[in-house]
Amino acid sequence: MTDPITALRARRVWDSRGVPTVEIELTAASGARGRGIAPAGASTGRREALELRDGGDVLGGRDVSMAVRLAEEIVAPALVGLDVRDQEAIDDILARLDSVDESPRGRPVGGNTTTAASLAALHAAAASRGVPAWAVLDPSPHAIPRPQIQILGGGAHAAHRTAVQDFMVMPLSAVTIQDAFLHVAEVYRTVGEVLAGRGPRRGVADEGGHWPEVSGTEDALDVLIEGIERAGLEPGVDMAISLDIAATQFAGPDGYHVQGRTLRTAEWIAELHRLCEKYPIATLEDPAGEDDLEGMQLAVANTGERTTVVGDDFLVTDAHRIAFSAGEQAVDAVLIKVNQVGTVTGAARAVAAARAHHLGVIVSARSGESEDVSVAHLAVGWGADIVKVGSITRGERTAKWNELIRIDDALGGLGLAATVRPIAGKQA
Repeated sequence: MTDPITALRARRVWDSRGVPTVEIELTAASGARGRGIAPAGASTGRREALELRDGGDVLGGRDVSMAVRLAEEIVAPALVGLDVRDQEAIDDILARLDSVDESPRGRPVGGNTTTAASLAALHAAAASRGVPAWAVLDPSPHAIPRPQIQILGGGAHAAHRTAVQDFMVMPLSAVTIQDAFLHVAEVYRTVGEVLAGRGPRRGVADEGGHWPEVSGTEDALDVLIEGIERAGLEPGVDMAISLDIAATQFAGPDGYHVQGRTLRTAEWIAELHRLCEKYPIATLEDPAGEDDLEGMQLAVANTGERTTVVGDDFLVTDAHRIAFSAGEQAVDAVLIKVNQVGTVTGAARAVAAARAHHLGVIVSARSGESEDVSVAHLAVGWGADIVKVGSITRGERTAKWNELIRIDDALGGLGLAATVRPIAGKQA
């Protein structure tokens, strides 16, 4: 049975940084409705799907009135009449509309528009079927993804107070999502106590982690270790550390610019290797710049068996880049962000490519987020190893964590996924 789309409504709404973004609502003949809101990143790869922003003086050029208008003038007529349950057909149209060569006006409608419309289609299809969104992707999930949660912000999320962008923790000994959140909440609280003991606290970074009042990366890691131990947990046994390096942000043609030094690729990767030897670092995201294949390969080869190298800006949720990078042994796991590729189908293909090459899968939100909970459904429906949405504070983050709790409850209480696959041993 088909359920044709009958209407599309686009709106300007607001993200967690007070920046406008696009919301799209789709309605089908059955009365089913779905909404999607496009997130936005602070550190972005140059190969990502490009947002459409107005430019000019209003809101620093970041308004989305043009994207909203094109959604209603171009996207709506193209989607009306399509079966809301046919995600691939909808996303194929959206991808063409965001192509300079195929868009009817010779200009893209914007990755923010396609992302919002694609997510809206997923939720409308779920409503049409009378099931939650995760069930559209997989009606029988076997596990809940393990959460990876920011404790300290850094990099582009905190005015570059540290070179490293995210200092996160990942529960290891917790076997349920409720236990995982309890452990992380204790660490968030105790790290706050450690920072308070050093002087006035400065608030939170973009994704809700503590503002990094630290002298550098190792100082931040020491704060994390002290917080984990103060919470009564054992580092590396109960709680691992995960780092988002976001190295593209400080990479240059002459090397990596870190705390007043310029390091060649091999020197920089050696620094990270030393940190992985010293601290229980489970995942290392984007240790090298988005064009530094050699750096990513060195990281995979040299960070040790217990540390998984994750590609984000390096891969931008692109199935072809994932397949190539797997063949070049440049990543152990893949970060999946729908708005990097612009559609749910594009992201699903990236997940399939990762699994085909035995890579771990981490489904991630962005730093500019909203109350949209799609990430929780995508992570469960795609069988992700890990889900990453920021800290355990702030409504745009807790909306997603709390949705994960509801999904787990609806499924009767599943265990957490094993830690991302290559942690147990690098690929041969």
